[in-house]
Amino acid sequence: MRLDVHVSNDATVPASGTQHILTSGPYRAVIASVGASLRVLEHDGRPLVTPYGEDDVRPGYRGAVLVPWPNRVVDGHYYVDGHTYVLSLTEPERGHALHGLGAWAEWSVVAGDEASVTLAHTIAPQAGYPFRVRCEVTYALTAEGLSWTVRATNVGTGRAPYGTGPHPYLVAGPEPVDDWEVRIPAEQVLTVTPDRLVPTGVADVATYDGGRLDFRAPRPVGDTFIDHAYTGLVLEDGKGRVEVRSPSGTGVAMEWDAGSPWLQVHTPQGPGDAFRSGLAVEPMTCPPDAFNSRTDLVLLEPGESHEVGWRIVAL
Repeated sequence: MRLDVHVSNDATVPASGTQHILTSGPYRAVIASVGASLRVLEHDGRPLVTPYGEDDVRPGYRGAVLVPWPNRVVDGHYYVDGHTYVLSLTEPERGHALHGLGAWAEWSVVAGDEASVTLAHTIAPQAGYPFRVRCEVTYALTAEGLSWTVRATNVGTGRAPYGTGPHPYLVAGPEPVDDWEVRIPAEQVLTVTPDRLVPTGVADVATYDGGRLDFRAPRPVGDTFIDHAYTGLVLEDGKGRVEVRSPSGTGVAMEWDAGSPWLQVHTPQGPGDAFRSGLAVEPMTCPPDAFNSRTDLVLLEPGESHEVGWRIVAL
């Protein structure tokens, strides 16, 4: 076992955590231990995701592993097996618990070599989530791109509600998102309130809001604002695939299988280096607020495990 680990010269750990550098052929990835985050992914030196600095506090949830839930738990309240639980509100401007409990944790290395690394973190029982869940993520580079899998095991005593997803911002080329052409193979979209993004139902992409969110046929993003979860995902040969292409001829794709029946897509808004510079594409095992709707929610029995994975490939 060889671990290619880099820390800064002054022997302090960078703000983003310990750095795990992976290489394989034309691909290079850097995994930061805070949030087990995908900090850098390149193909022949070309960025495939929006990166951030080694000594930066990670901007938002960029590249993080989202466990034990992706997206939002509305109002931070949910009900499981006769008990109501209240989570800390980590999205205070909207009043929700956002993106789980592992995104700002320090994940420990378990195994690795020049092209792969496995990191682990155990979610301890706590107020709002009194369950013990061990999570492991394995990143692996091959000639076919970067694959990563998340495996969660309930090592506690009660049934644990669970979901997961990644949070990369894909980069097709040097232009802003508006100029990229995107294909999203989804028949439906989760409708939400405009202010707090609270789920309200599911609609056909062809008719909802005049088809504004319908990207089944590739077309430029333009000035479209997207912060929605898609479903009714169309799989080809058992795989779903979002393709993002640049006018300059480069591109990137995100792939997943039937284990992720939901797909959050987001065009970043507001100031900062991520503004319209990357497209968040997040395959998810469950939709926003699944802890309340129970839609595709995993309930892990004691000793039970769940595993799911995704892949990013250069075009």
